[in-house]
Amino acid sequence: MTSVEHWTREEFRVPGLAEPISHYTDAVVAGPLVFISGCAPVDSSGRLVSDDIEAQARQVHENLKLILDATGSDFTQITKVIVYVTEMSERAVINDVRREYFGSARPASTLVEVSALAIPGMRVEIEAIAVRGTSASVDEV
Repeated sequence: MTSVEHWTREEFRVPGLAEPISHYTDAVVAGPLVFISGCAPVDSSGRLVSDDIEAQARQVHENLKLILDATGSDFTQITKVIVYVTEMSERAVINDVRREYFGSARPASTLVEVSALAIPGMRVEIEAIAVRGTSASVDEV
């Protein structure tokens, strides 16, 4: 592996995701690391998919998957997530969806309840850090 001094930085705008609502990009790859901006539960046109928390959580994970695919990574390579929710009581529903996507892989995680998120009606947002490169499913190892 190269030293940090030799890492390159590459910004990713991912096809199939909505345009950012402010001055950021979907992900930045620096060396072997993928820094993923907070993913909202919106479709490719930027519309909120539903007011249902399960549907929102599923859309967030689908958007994460698009970014992981575009950057050459996958859910087994996510090392850290920060989950923002507007209602802590919805944690269990979000966690059930998360298990579907992560399988037995367990990233370091922080859960934060906030009074509001960037888009009216948005109830969950997830940002992540991953290692670039895909691996066999941890269930297969």
